Amino acid sequence: MKRVQIPLRHFFATPPTPCPYLPGRMERKVVTLLSGDEPDQLHSVLSTAGFRRSQDLAYRPACDNCNACVPVRIPAARFQPNRTQRKNWRRNGDLTARIVPAVAIREHYVLFRQYLSSRHAEGGMADMRFGDYRAMIEDTPVESFLVEFRDAANVLQAVCLTDRMTDGYSLVYSFFLPSSAARSLGVYVVQWHVEHARAEAIDNIYLGYWIEDSRKMAYKAGFRPLEQLTSEGWSDLAAE
Repeated sequence: MKRVQIPLRHFFATPPTPCPYLPGRMERKVVTLLSGDEPDQLHSVLSTAGFRRSQDLAYRPACDNCNACVPVRIPAARFQPNRTQRKNWRRNGDLTARIVPAVAIREHYVLFRQYLSSRHAEGGMADMRFGDYRAMIEDTPVESFLVEFRDAANVLQAVCLTDRMTDGYSLVYSFFLPSSAARSLGVYVVQWHVEHARAEAIDNIYLGYWIEDSRKMAYKAGFRPLEQLTSEGWSDLAAE
């Protein structure tokens, strides 16, 4: 497999902090600034090498004595939805998706706050105000956009911040209406991106990191085939 070449640049390690996914463990990250003449190209190269984006930074876990975080992506052309995913796709057939610029608006922020209060009340993002939200959405040096999902009554159900890369889409962050839990909107948002990628002849959907022992990450392993990044390159994650 062709190895990815990362342009020469400065990387920095963060100090250890409590891991948000595995109790009792500490996490560290290696980060670099997405700067230069071609930030989109740099972002694509780093993402293929397992990095994720947060505003104008690219980061990757670099934890001591732990490699639980596995970069994963869906090869869109090969994706085969299972029975539950097909049912979920039909359940959300009333939703309309619209791609809009990566600009922070109050309606999206209200949904974002509802989602955090319901799902991540104790998380590190719980205290984010509108200015923090705006920075998350708008402080991007790469090609980014929002996808909003509305029902037949025009009620905003979900929003996803997405990056466009040379070989796929990277789902940066998604949030949805807590009262619509029965819709499994997190799964549906991923499904929509897969179908959109297929229509655009785009190869991959990058889902960030999967942790086998984290319940929060379990849904990612439900997409098959799912590719993981190993020391040998990208390969299919073994079926359970």
